[in-house]
Amino acid sequence: MLRHRVIPVVLLDGYSVVKTIRFDVRRNLGNPIAVARIYNSRNVDELVLLDIDASKEGRHIDTLTIRDIASECFMPLSVGGGITSCEEIESVLKSGADKVVINTAALKNPRIIAEGAAHFGSQCIVASVDVRKEGTEYRVWSHAGLDVHHEAADWCRRLEASGGGEIFLNSVDLDGKMSGYDNELIRRVTEAVSIPVIACGGASGPMDCVQAIRCGASAVAAASIFHFTDFTPEDCREKMREEGIPARERSAL
Repeated sequence: MLRHRVIPVVLLDGYSVVKTIRFDVRRNLGNPIAVARIYNSRNVDELVLLDIDASKEGRHIDTLTIRDIASECFMPLSVGGGITSCEEIESVLKSGADKVVINTAALKNPRIIAEGAAHFGSQCIVASVDVRKEGTEYRVWSHAGLDVHHEAADWCRRLEASGGGEIFLNSVDLDGKMSGYDNELIRRVTEAVSIPVIACGGASGPMDCVQAIRCGASAVAAASIFHFTDFTPEDCREKMREEGIPARERSAL
């Protein structure tokens, strides 16, 4: 039975944890090692670590930071930030990541998804897509400032065809707003692809997670509700189970 995941997201601006609102306003939340320890103690399903400035600054995520965080994690770790080649994918995986998250590099060179999948397996390649709504359409948006014009569902189909193992689908409009996921976006993308889709952007509480799964997401990712409210990943899993959605049970202490 497929158990749906609840995945905390840790955003870095190099070395510090931050939380954004619509990818713009930032709040500094301190040391990533301390944050990783907290999530490890909460027995989360998985952790996503993203350096949000790496591509824009022409660098990749620091491997020493990955090693330090991986040493504190006993859950699957997905890492992204400025990864542009198979050599960099290998370096990130050797530093302790289980998967890599690729966004800007795929917009510049879609072959990076196929090359990464061929070398390391699709299960290691998470294709990340940032989306903004324009009227009734959903368009891919680039935090690195690239001029892109892809329709979101079509771009996700292309990423799947290239070998992406999962889609990390992030609503830029709802990032940090804690007003609920964009369920229509989730529906459109999950109907377009057959690989798992991780919905991100806008969660305000456990019931939002339930609704996102019912709209087709395989997993839900969130940051603000775990940083700024009393909700925990286990609260979200518990609500899923109450609503008849398979989710991992709390491990015995």
